[in-house]
Amino acid sequence: MFALTFLGTSASVPSAERNHPALLLEAAGQRMLIDCGEGTQRQLLRSGAGFRRLDRILLTHGHLDHVLGIPGLFSTLGLRQTSDAMTIHGGPKTLDLVINMLAGLWGAGRAPISVQFAPLSEGQVVDAGDFAIDCFPVRHRDTDSFGFSFQSPARRHLLPDRLSALGVPDGPLRGELAAGRAITIEDGRTIHPEDVLGPPSGGKKLVVIGDTETTEGLSKHIAGADLLVIEATFLDRDASMARDYGHLTAAEAARFAAVTNVQQLMLTHLSGRYENDEIQAEAAKIFPNVRIAADFDRIAV
Repeated sequence: MFALTFLGTSASVPSAERNHPALLLEAAGQRMLIDCGEGTQRQLLRSGAGFRRLDRILLTHGHLDHVLGIPGLFSTLGLRQTSDAMTIHGGPKTLDLVINMLAGLWGAGRAPISVQFAPLSEGQVVDAGDFAIDCFPVRHRDTDSFGFSFQSPARRHLLPDRLSALGVPDGPLRGELAAGRAITIEDGRTIHPEDVLGPPSGGKKLVVIGDTETTEGLSKHIAGADLLVIEATFLDRDASMARDYGHLTAAEAARFAAVTNVQQLMLTHLSGRYENDEIQAEAAKIFPNVRIAADFDRIAV
């Protein structure tokens, strides 16, 4: 299961209700940020999530509204002296910006906590066993931007009726079958995993895309996702402005969700020029299962 907490849902200008962009992802005991806008550390506290076991930041791109929270977060983690090494993933230009920002505050290589920088290129970012993270390039103005796909594998579960019918006793032998290994029971019969395992089920897919000026070429990375989180900075009546600033409209995001067969759509990176109801209405005409993200919303996949 993936749990996603929206820590900041504004576009480049924050409001009283919406902080700069940041998401907290929790999966299989691991916790990481996707982007870290200004004020993210306070949002972590206000959400109740806190700083424990936070050791990875995935950056969609290097625009300041997505990265300015890193120095403040690092300063607090350094004062608490409870943080392990932090790994920051981002495009090469994005990492250069963050490295220079930290060096300007504390000197080269002297951040308050231990930091590792991991440049992104299309493909797998992390294989955590219970889930994997992949990244793919997206287009947003002059940045080296990336989207992220989080996938947990489908698993096959033992069928109790089949186990009973075949006389497989409770205990370690069933564990062997669950692990995919054949067993021999007391009467000498060999039981194979295929005899007692059901069809694959339970695999989940979450996709997060930050700022993007187009969805062209992205369908293969999103297709069939249980949840797509994507920006909707403008409404269709301002589509020309969206093009000028390198962003999507709510209708474009909804059409993309529809053609890629995602299960649910969450819209974020929202401009204060629109009311939530306007954004919801435009998107829902095209893709009904849509939600407008608000700060501190939490959703499980």
